[in-house]
Amino acid sequence: MKLATLKDGTRDGQLAVVARDLKTAHLADGIAPTLQAALDDWAFIAPQLAALSDLLNQGRARRAFDFDAAACMAPLPRAYQWVDGSAFVNHVELVRKARGAEMPASFWEDPLMYQGGSDELLGPRDEIMLAHEAWGIDFESEVAVITGDVPMGVTPDQAQLHIRLITLANDVSLRNLIPDELAKGFGFLQSKPATAFAPLAVTPDELGEAWQGGKVHLPLRSIWNGKLVGQPNAGVDMVFNFPQLIAHLCKTRNARAGTIVGSGTVSNKDAKLGYSCIAEKRCLEMIADGVASTPFMLFGDTIKIEMLDSAGKSIFGAIEQTVRQAEAVKLGGARGA
Repeated sequence: MKLATLKDGTRDGQLAVVARDLKTAHLADGIAPTLQAALDDWAFIAPQLAALSDLLNQGRARRAFDFDAAACMAPLPRAYQWVDGSAFVNHVELVRKARGAEMPASFWEDPLMYQGGSDELLGPRDEIMLAHEAWGIDFESEVAVITGDVPMGVTPDQAQLHIRLITLANDVSLRNLIPDELAKGFGFLQSKPATAFAPLAVTPDELGEAWQGGKVHLPLRSIWNGKLVGQPNAGVDMVFNFPQLIAHLCKTRNARAGTIVGSGTVSNKDAKLGYSCIAEKRCLEMIADGVASTPFMLFGDTIKIEMLDSAGKSIFGAIEQTVRQAEAVKLGGARGA
């Protein structure tokens, strides 16, 4: 089934079930008010949502209405936890190679992961509001999963059973703020503004054979200013699958229902498939030419992130965002620009 959160004037929105063809939807108000409420009681709620999904796909849902992705918030507009891995180690290797640094062997065996802000997660049409272009604005096209309750010490095989939903994310980075911030030794904060999510979160069965081994084996398309710049396959060169990422997260803690786990920037070794973030393109330029020539995003730029099934139909709907200038704030300028 496919689930969305519709704007209703509240912070958490209204849960809706969306038809497989993305043409119609039906409020789930008689079943669960929000997606978080559904996740909190998934064993009881999910079968009811699935039954409504069946009616909707059969054209028999009585209160169906036209679905509009622009009316969507993030599936979880605020979440108990948002963590992002770096499962595509090729991306990490390129970044380090471009600056002449060797990559520790442990990166191939132990996932990188950071904990992002989850109090405000953007919807698929929300604008990317930032004060300065000089911060180095970059999109990051990713796949993400949403879990149920996951116990501490879970194994990857056990973790797979706790994956409830799959979606897409744009984990925006401010590249020119990252070096100074990481140099402090405490991780990302200002360099990682609010993350945006696709209109829909879908159950793994909606992906059919594309969901194998805890990975989504389909291309992830990034269209920057109307031009397709990348379509790497999200199931290729993913060194750590989602169950492994979840097990890494839960080594020393429980993860509660509504935890979102990102894949990190989708990246393939085959450079002909393009890129899912500008930084990767710039790294390839640095390696080849000694200088990065592709600029980061400017005010007015657009980014569209979408995944299509084997028949060319959108699975999650599209993230479509525009970069806009927010009122400048005093943060000491744009160091590193």
